[in-house]
Amino acid sequence: MTELEKARHVLIIEDEILVAFEVEALLAEQGFTSFDIADSPGDALALALANPPDLITADYRIVGGTGVEAVEAIQRRLGHIPVVYVTGNADQVRDGLKPVVDKPISPRHLAEACARAFAA
Repeated sequence: MTELEKARHVLIIEDEILVAFEVEALLAEQGFTSFDIADSPGDALALALANPPDLITADYRIVGGTGVEAVEAIQRRLGHIPVVYVTGNADQVRDGLKPVVDKPISPRHLAEACARAFAA
């Protein structure tokens, strides 16, 4: 069984609740079974510490900071966790932070990005 097949819990860092629900629904179709949604770096860190995720999805611009800041804070405390950036600001994260899925979200691109995140 691969790491992706074992993964079940996702932390979705997104300040647009409808987008967060869309990401949740698409990931549920991939077999993920539990989700937390955070809209700020502080909330993301608190949720990750309370229930460490198997996968993080993060938007670039969120309330009070960026998804990149949130991911970095979480990984400083918990170590490496696979990450997929789901953002309308892909140009802000594409140069060194991958995988990135552009909004609007393609289910196929999200599935491929998750596979790449777990392979990294």
